[in-house]
Amino acid sequence: MDENKEKKSIKCGPFKSPCQNEAIYGFGLIGAAVYYLQHATNLGDGLLGIVKAIAWPAVMLYKVLGMLGM
Repeated sequence: MDENKEKKSIKCGPFKSPCQNEAIYGFGLIGAAVYYLQHATNLGDGLLGIVKAIAWPAVMLYKVLGMLGM
């Protein structure tokens, strides 16, 4: 039983719990969606903006790792 308690208290990244990381990602997702939707001129642009808002962290990480030569 003690092992299960230790596994639940594992810290994830610079924050104290994985939930905080998910909240930060969620705020980024919402912010990106708002940005893209504000600049959309039609329904197609709005839908593409939602897809871009979901995918931007992966694209950013790919570009950063490419710049670092990894």
